[in-house]
Amino acid sequence: MENVHIVSGTEARYLTWGTTAASKTTTAVSVAGDATTGPLAIYKESPLSTFQAIVTGTGAVAATVVVKGSNEDATGQGTNQNWLTLGTITLSGTTFSTDGFATNAPWRFVSAWVTAISGTGATVQVLMGV
Repeated sequence: MENVHIVSGTEARYLTWGTTAASKTTTAVSVAGDATTGPLAIYKESPLSTFQAIVTGTGAVAATVVVKGSNEDATGQGTNQNWLTLGTITLSGTTFSTDGFATNAPWRFVSAWVTAISGTGATVQVLMGV
């Protein structure tokens, strides 16, 4: 008999940075995450997931987001930084841009790193859907 794992389509979850809100702005200390803790990991409930990044601002806006995964508990809890890149989302547009990707991989923890952000009042949000 096979095991069956069923996860309902729950509300999209925001990936966060340190102790800040889910949005990362151009005025933040570091676009790669909080200066002391980096991006926070969230538990990935299902192998089937989608990741979406959104950048908004005034005029030309751009951002690059790297979504990473790990199976290591210590990395998921913030003790280690043994992340593997799952995908990179590159955004560019006027006032907003959005893009994303789907994955079918059973990583236990995921995290999003905003590696570049530009534009007047630019803000990035990263969401995971399961």
